[in-house]
Amino acid sequence: MQQSTESNNHLDSPCFNPGSFRDRTGRIFEHNGRIYRAITEVGVSDWAFANSLGFVQEGMRSGRIVRTESELSQDILKSVGIAWSGVLLHERVPVITYPYEWSFSMLRDAALLQLELMQEALAADAIFKDATPFNIQFHGTKPVFIDTPSIVRLKHGGLWEGYRQFCQMFLYPLMLQAYRGVDFQPFLRGRLDGISPQQFNSLTSFRDMFRKGVLAHVFLHSKLRQTQEPSKVERTDESLRKSGFQKELIENNVRGLRKLIQKLDWNPKSSTWSDYDADSEPVRLDAAAKEAFVSEVIASTRWKQTWDVGCNLGRYSRIAAKHSDLVVALDSDHLTIDRLYKALQTEDVNNITPLVYDPADPSPNLGWRCLERSRFAERGQPDLILFLAVIHHLVFTSNLLLHDVISWLAEQNSALVIEFVDRGDPQVKSLLANREDVFFDYTREEFDAAINRHFDIRQSLTLSSGTRTLLFVTPRS
Repeated sequence: MQQSTESNNHLDSPCFNPGSFRDRTGRIFEHNGRIYRAITEVGVSDWAFANSLGFVQEGMRSGRIVRTESELSQDILKSVGIAWSGVLLHERVPVITYPYEWSFSMLRDAALLQLELMQEALAADAIFKDATPFNIQFHGTKPVFIDTPSIVRLKHGGLWEGYRQFCQMFLYPLMLQAYRGVDFQPFLRGRLDGISPQQFNSLTSFRDMFRKGVLAHVFLHSKLRQTQEPSKVERTDESLRKSGFQKELIENNVRGLRKLIQKLDWNPKSSTWSDYDADSEPVRLDAAAKEAFVSEVIASTRWKQTWDVGCNLGRYSRIAAKHSDLVVALDSDHLTIDRLYKALQTEDVNNITPLVYDPADPSPNLGWRCLERSRFAERGQPDLILFLAVIHHLVFTSNLLLHDVISWLAEQNSALVIEFVDRGDPQVKSLLANREDVFFDYTREEFDAAINRHFDIRQSLTLSSGTRTLLFVTPRS
């Protein structure tokens, strides 16, 4: 389930979210800032059953499951048309994120939530129709399950239809990261169905076969599907049902997966940017004045949504969180985001959501008609962006044009705190070392011209290092 950020204020007929079509018993739409789901007669029956379960009620109270209730408004009910038999109202998730934007620990926590809820469902003779991480979102750093109508009755002799999907979209990406040290995000972004058993088996070595879970969940799984034609697989599944496939077998599988995933770990000593705050001399020299400037700007009003682009370990995200309803902490360094996520959990900060995000290679529109999964900029609207010590990296490392970066920031139509790092700075000298300097556009004059073209300058400060300048600007009307 994807919650739309689009709105139709006058609801003659619902504008269904283009990412919610795969569940034929329900479709998501938005009206007046609220998230609804139109459901069929089967969906009404499924929800009545799910809503009667104790673990569902407890999950909604504790925040593990999104709060959901039947919508009784006659206007809403009439608007969805005769094809639908009911409407559900869901609590709104602050920002929609996708698994290819999560860190390792985020995906692991989401997987553990799915398995935890599966165990509780099986105990109540229920089961989940699927097992995709797209059905889980984050409130800050807390995973929450959002596809409540996917909880259905467990049929006698029934299988766990979501097992293959769980492996492809949860287990294999986590194993890839933990066992091989390979970032899983490009794999999930490149194929929305995840990594197939055959593909992941090809990525493993002989040594990996002795790692826990690989033989059963990867090698045998891939060989079973590879050696059997689809029709034979279907007949095998049907024969298992007819022979009275026991619920205990599913419970044992889920229990084993949960133990396996709890033991998966990924924690390399360092990455390109994981020690930036500690090792960079200009950062240490300018820290106090920079924090004071950013704090003053942030404290000037209450911000609905703040993006901290290039957040590193979240120094300024934490400052922004004191005066923001939501802070989205964005950084391209996976390890840095993973460490930030775990740190925020221990601090019990509930309004910062960290994401693995590269402005030069952002999440694009994906899926059916390129509408099923939307690009990040369409899923949230900041009213403040922190863009501190980022622009020189985008120009010198990603080869972006300086004025294009400023134009992109202007498109977000938000207030902006931006830091310009001039050519005399040690960081810039390091980036230009051993390469030809063809970056003729990266000058203070070009920067000022681009800023003045799109923004009004409210405050500015040259930091004590002498090579860095902070600006607080607002969109030019």
